[in-house]
Amino acid sequence: MTTYSPTSPPGVASVPVPDLAPVEAARWAQRAGLPLPGDRHAIVAATANHIHSVVSVLRELDFGDTPPAPAYRAEEEKHDAQI
Repeated sequence: MTTYSPTSPPGVASVPVPDLAPVEAARWAQRAGLPLPGDRHAIVAATANHIHSVVSVLRELDFGDTPPAPAYRAEEEKHDAQI
């Protein structure tokens, strides 16, 4: 089971979310217009659950002092390393 916390600040308990079952993966794929052969249901569900667990961990990271991406300007980067 993975957790999901779309609005909880870091350190606040997340709400547990049950893993995606193979039949649910097939239903969601069908709904998206991507019918799956029966032998792919479990593989797709496992992959979706893995992705969800990784994203859940990323949601818990505190980026408090990290500036937004538009603040970064690649052309202003100074290369001061010497060979």
